Amino acid sequence: QAQLVESGGGLVQTGGSLRLSCGASGRSSNTYAVGWFRQPPGKERAFVAGINRSGTETDYAASVKGRFTISRDNGKNTVYLQMNGVKPEDTAVYYCAVDSRRRFGVPSRDEFAYDAWGQGTQVTVSE
Repeated sequence: QAQLVESGGGLVQTGGSLRLSCGASGRSSNTYAVGWFRQPPGKERAFVAGINRSGTETDYAASVKGRFTISRDNGKNTVYLQMNGVKPEDTAVYYCAVDSRRRFGVPSRDEFAYDAWGQGTQVTVSE
């Protein structure tokens, strides 16, 4: 099972950009579809974006479509989430996770389909 580590979070002003990274150790994450989720303060964790194993298919929550881009570099065993035009409502802890049962297509939007999670990285967007 892959071990995942997120990085790249921090404090950013409204309208700014951040790039989150999800690095894998152990079994290669290249065999897995990967999703990004986020959990705002006091709210449930929710799907943000997903990418298939080859990086050719992506899926986005409506709230981030057109602003965020998910991508992957299988040579570096890393999945990225480029966040542009951030808003205060994007403030959350961001998690990456693998959907190891998904062989084809984008991963599930249901967090219970995922079987390995990173520890999360905090993103705070100031007014």
